[in-house]
Amino acid sequence: MSKQYTMMTRGIRTGALMMAATAAMAAGVAQAQDKGSVHLAYVEWSSEVASTNVIRAVLEEQGYEVDMTALSAAAMWQAVASGDADAMVAAWLPTTHQDYMDRVGDSVEDLGPNLDGTKLGLVVPEYSELQAIGDINDHAEELNNQIIGIDPGAGLMGLTEEVIEAYDLDIDLRSGSGATMTAALSSAINNEEEIVVTGWTPHWMFARWDLRYLDDPENVYGGAEQIHTVARAGLKDDMPEAYAILDNFEWTPEQMGEVMLMNQEKNADPYETAKQWVAENQDVVKEWLAK
Repeated sequence: MSKQYTMMTRGIRTGALMMAATAAMAAGVAQAQDKGSVHLAYVEWSSEVASTNVIRAVLEEQGYEVDMTALSAAAMWQAVASGDADAMVAAWLPTTHQDYMDRVGDSVEDLGPNLDGTKLGLVVPEYSELQAIGDINDHAEELNNQIIGIDPGAGLMGLTEEVIEAYDLDIDLRSGSGATMTAALSSAINNEEEIVVTGWTPHWMFARWDLRYLDDPENVYGGAEQIHTVARAGLKDDMPEAYAILDNFEWTPEQMGEVMLMNQEKNADPYETAKQWVAENQDVVKEWLAK
């Protein structure tokens, strides 16, 4: 047998093996793409932007197509309850979103906490003269007679209205968004002015500035909360692997904080940030995969 013939035979064999490998990879991709689409709802809080994009990146890595829809808190719960969305990883319980759970609890499944150790309250810069919520009336003029809030549909805003009533505060609650709240906070700190904002932990603003919560002796905001994963009824039967990943999803405030800080970098894309974090933390991600 000629050397030339042997080389041609080897070339044909190698080519065939490469074609087979390519076909197998294509079949694997096709099979992955056949897993279906998962629709996630979320609120545009920096914490929920981080967590929802991270779980999206993990589900996509496992072969699912993932859609994300930003909604108000009330609409987010309704979307999952009605089946318009498959799940959310943004349910603050047992206080902030308890009203929503009371309304639609029979139509959703609570998969338990994905993050433990949250807190809600009124936040001031460390240099502020205010120590407790009851001090606000004494500094109302310095505060321009307002507390800077976030989106009006947020459970935190409803609780803050209760705080204003409980402490008999003669002050307005200004609604906006998480972004407008942190912008106002940044401006006040740059000028060393008094400001009170609605705040929560985990949030990147605590890593950027020296902040603290005002004491809440009436305990209107309640104690520490958890962020839960909530799924629509029937998701476990329809997409058991996706359901298992959502059920296993759990991380720490420090891990979430890493992602939130990355998202504050100039021109950061939360989706690209999430994919980077997932790629760099495969040991954590493996704990979330279906077992």
